Amino acid sequence: MKFDLDTVHEAAIEIAKKGGDRTLNYFNKSFDVERKSDDSPVTVADREVETIMREEIISRFPKHGIVGEEHDDHNPESSVQWILDPIDGTKSFIHGVPLYTTLIGVVIDREPVIGIIYAPALDEFCEAAKDKGTRLNGERCSVRSCDDLSEASFMSTDVYTSAEFGYGEVFDALVEKTRIHRTWGDAYGHMLVATGRADLMFDPVLNIWDAAPLLTVLQESGGIFCDTEGDETIESGNGFSCSRELLPEVLEVFENN
Repeated sequence: MKFDLDTVHEAAIEIAKKGGDRTLNYFNKSFDVERKSDDSPVTVADREVETIMREEIISRFPKHGIVGEEHDDHNPESSVQWILDPIDGTKSFIHGVPLYTTLIGVVIDREPVIGIIYAPALDEFCEAAKDKGTRLNGERCSVRSCDDLSEASFMSTDVYTSAEFGYGEVFDALVEKTRIHRTWGDAYGHMLVATGRADLMFDPVLNIWDAAPLLTVLQESGGIFCDTEGDETIESGNGFSCSRELLPEVLEVFENN
């Protein structure tokens, strides 16, 4: 299949912007919240925004595939897959906290090549494409130089999930070893690392639509997104972001706790 990275990248930027902006029709307003089978929340905004993004993708690239959190897979045999999360951080969104994001990752033959993290309520748009760098609101950005956990700021989504998924001792060790810990989490925490405003973000559990944009965004900003074994992948079900200088010390924490 013919694939022009620049064309798809520009389309991904436009589609993420259109989808993310639609979330603002619901943000800080009254709407019904439902529960999925795993007890996670979902709103009419999640479903509506993903539908809008899917329609845009299909109209522009009918042979491409789509994987999304809220709807069934489209063209699963395609070598090009768009992976969508219309509202990453639905709990934040529901409570009127602006640290939610709209996510797009594009992969070719399972290799991530485009990543978009858009925080519409904050007007922060972070995007990257393979070998083209990472930008925040159009300006090149990079991870902060940090090679010592004692000087690092550590982000997580909450203080309970790590223990629930077997990383309680790791979490406690990271809190103890780092300079400061804050729960500015979900994909926004990874964006903080990619844009040089935080040093470490850890997610003990990630679905493919949560992780899809992160590897490209972090690699292109000079950092790393990897799983707890150090593998740079979006498919392990967990992951963390940091500078490459900080990586050995973080992996040591995972190995020893």
